[in-house]
Amino acid sequence: MKQSKPHSNLGARAYLLVCLVIALAFASPSASSAAAISTSFQVNVASGSFEVFRSGVGWQRLFIKGVNMGSGKPGRFPGELAITKNEYARWFGLIAKMNANAVRVYSAKMPAFYEAFDDYNRTHPRKPLYLIHGVWVNEEDIGRLMDPFAENEKIKNDFIADTRTVIDIVHGNATVAPTPGHASGTYTRDISPYVIAWVLGIEWDPYFVTRTNNDHPDKTGYQGRFIHTEQASPFEVFLAEVTDAAIVHETDQYSVQRPVSVTNWPTADMLAHPNEPLAGEDLVTVNMEHLKASADFAPGLFATYHIYPYYPDFMNYQHEYRDFIDSDGKPNPYKAYLRDLRQHHTLPILVAEFGVPSARGKAHNNIHTGFNQGNISEQQQGDMDAKMLEDIHAEGYAGGLVFAWQDEWFKRTWNTMDLDLPEQRPFWSNPQTNEQQFGLLAFDPGVKDICRIDGNYADWRASRPIFSGNGVKLHAKSDEKYLYLMAQVPGFDFDNDTLVIPVDTIPAQGSQTVSGTSISFSRGADFVITLHGKEDSRISVEAYYDAFHFINAVLSDRLPPNADYEISNIGLFVPMELTLNRALFLPQDQLALPFESYETGWLRFGNGNPSHADFNSLTDFAFRGQRFELRIPWQLFNVMDPSTKQIMGNLYGNNAIAPQTAAGFHLDAAMVKPGGGQVAIDMSGSFDWNPWNKPTYHERLKPSYQILRSAFARLR
Repeated sequence: MKQSKPHSNLGARAYLLVCLVIALAFASPSASSAAAISTSFQVNVASGSFEVFRSGVGWQRLFIKGVNMGSGKPGRFPGELAITKNEYARWFGLIAKMNANAVRVYSAKMPAFYEAFDDYNRTHPRKPLYLIHGVWVNEEDIGRLMDPFAENEKIKNDFIADTRTVIDIVHGNATVAPTPGHASGTYTRDISPYVIAWVLGIEWDPYFVTRTNNDHPDKTGYQGRFIHTEQASPFEVFLAEVTDAAIVHETDQYSVQRPVSVTNWPTADMLAHPNEPLAGEDLVTVNMEHLKASADFAPGLFATYHIYPYYPDFMNYQHEYRDFIDSDGKPNPYKAYLRDLRQHHTLPILVAEFGVPSARGKAHNNIHTGFNQGNISEQQQGDMDAKMLEDIHAEGYAGGLVFAWQDEWFKRTWNTMDLDLPEQRPFWSNPQTNEQQFGLLAFDPGVKDICRIDGNYADWRASRPIFSGNGVKLHAKSDEKYLYLMAQVPGFDFDNDTLVIPVDTIPAQGSQTVSGTSISFSRGADFVITLHGKEDSRISVEAYYDAFHFINAVLSDRLPPNADYEISNIGLFVPMELTLNRALFLPQDQLALPFESYETGWLRFGNGNPSHADFNSLTDFAFRGQRFELRIPWQLFNVMDPSTKQIMGNLYGNNAIAPQTAAGFHLDAAMVKPGGGQVAIDMSGSFDWNPWNKPTYHERLKPSYQILRSAFARLR
């Protein structure tokens, strides 16, 4: 039971939140008789939401609003844990200024994280940042064993051991030996008063859950010191054991407790999704309600979900979600799902991940709202994230944590991962890979911007043209994210004329003509950029070099093969596409949905200058004063890694997507008038770039940061 008196041994931490004392009597596993242990807690979720005890005030409700923070930064993999104390210190200050009250991390960090976190809170005692700390599970072991009880319960035991280590770390009582890919060092900062909850584990693979349940039908219950189960599956028994072990360790070692949860996602919710087309997305249930806390664990359990608006596919096709109309008169399947899930829980629920990426590339659509996984501007990202947070708040959730604080260059996405080199991803920024662009903090390439796409010639004053002819002067430069072009086109009619820029990137292939036109090139072009007004500009690829067709029609049977794509130099240039969905079947509607893709090579007109009032982060090109400025992501030139100058080799010659070293690009430009005659483009211009071992970058707060700053201030 909670007592009314504060903890009597605050010492140097008297300025912190006051803990309450509870006297618990239970049998210690190391003793043969019962012992009374004085245990404190400063946070509870027993009332349906988080409550924090404040000295002189008492218990106050706290709606969690914050961000998830990963371990990656440009040029480094997350396992290198390379973020510095100064970077953390700067970021914590920015997060607090955003009116956030919490940060979530997924695993143990280096001592620098905890030192910076402690320093921030010591200097801001009236408005601390709270920490929701996770514990990761070895995914390689999961993939190999698919059973937490296999190999003498290796996954379970390692999970418990890692949980105990994290608990020791936050109490400033750990020395962790170096292990590749893991945090290590001596931890002396006790930040436990700011740790508001433990959230254990990861998004559970449904086949891992199924295998566990099938292999251990006898594991239907668990009775621990603080946690027991009711109607639990074997997998939920595994989670109960780990949860209980966490509480036992912190209680016995530090005489303190805090709320605990286990990570989950809609794939493993307890709801029925009869119109979900993918069996694995509605295969299993992992239900936190089957874990029960004893009276000796007063802070309480809560449920945790990662909930995104575009996936799984039932977000689009479940009838009651699809038909739900919000108070503003618009469809809102996201809010409908939140309401459905809330109605099936008695525990408080934290949405520990939500958000949309401000990326150029896209991997899924929400067909009702446009809250898509990519092809979202930074302004739209902020508006959409704020709307989801408002829905989370309105539906009575305990809080929401935006994914994520910073962009992560090392990430991959399922529909672009075959087009790059995994070991080189952190060394360049790929706007086609939406997973890299979830952050509110951008890592823009270069020590400073080398080109802002706004039609301002100032960025090019020191540039010499790589080509001058056909009435056009063409300039080029590049950084860790784009190839930039600037074309001076005197007399160009933006609404009627067309600027044609052929690009030769790989030798011994490409077309010297464009079928259906009178345009020809002096050498084989692999790509053709055509700029024609605001709505009809694009980059096209010679069909022979089209990775989209090669992956979906040659390496798989998702699309019918086209024999013309296997022949080079026939003038066939095609739109550049990205896959969105394989062919699906809706079981409730008995409806087959075709393979879905979208034209990612379509080029957007706008202003790409972040300091401009009309800034649109998705801008590809601008036109002003008879000059074009444009930027093309490296991946749209089939570059697999610009840092080592690796491009896709001959697709049909290799019968695979395999890298080869680029020897530079050849490109020129010509203005084409309506009804004009023959246009021969010499392609004598050339562009090359130097490889790099360490990328340059600078930080920039996206417009979404300011939008969420206002949203966080509104919601309490």
